[in-house]
Amino acid sequence: MRIIGVGFGRTGTRSLRVALERLGAGPCLHMQELSVGAHREREAARWLRAADGETVDWHEMFTGWQSTVDWPACSRWREVCAAFPDAPVLLNHRDFDGFYRSAERTIWAVRQAARAGTLGPRPDGEVQPAAFRHVLERLVWQGDFQGRFEDRAWMERMYDQRLAAIRAEIPAGRLVEWRLGHDGWEPLARALGVPVPDEPFPHLHHTAEFREQVGLGQSAT
Repeated sequence: MRIIGVGFGRTGTRSLRVALERLGAGPCLHMQELSVGAHREREAARWLRAADGETVDWHEMFTGWQSTVDWPACSRWREVCAAFPDAPVLLNHRDFDGFYRSAERTIWAVRQAARAGTLGPRPDGEVQPAAFRHVLERLVWQGDFQGRFEDRAWMERMYDQRLAAIRAEIPAGRLVEWRLGHDGWEPLARALGVPVPDEPFPHLHHTAEFREQVGLGQSAT
């Protein structure tokens, strides 16, 4: 593994994935790979085992990948970082208000619509593996968020505690911080030991784009 992203989704992870691959640290595993990626059946099956608490071989889990950002890997950040002790650890984050609002209007909105039976088909016609939603439910909603997403105050404490734990447990020389809306190529290129590209940093998967892709439509502001 070239670099391990340990921050939650909805913190610029789609942009980071493209950036890391542009910098030579690809292919990069992102939750979208379990949903609509070319190898989604394989990846969903791999992570289903981890989501169900089975003992897994982390090197086998990341066969075919050189980096990761977003879920599912960030939900098991301690184990993944321990399995690849030489890889830099990327702590991607943003202010809590921005994170919560984005998550509420995207991944939470999808979950609620699916449960209500009002989520339509994806406009691109892609079909997610049956295991995908189980992985998402176990690792994100019942794992990281402990079934308390609607408790905003608890979520904010959890978010701050996760950032603090990563900063405390990962040595400073290994940790690379990247803040959405503030940082660009430089921290990533420095961690990977490659030149900074002479091009704009990618900006992908904002809320409106996400909602359109999954068939939710636009949300109220």
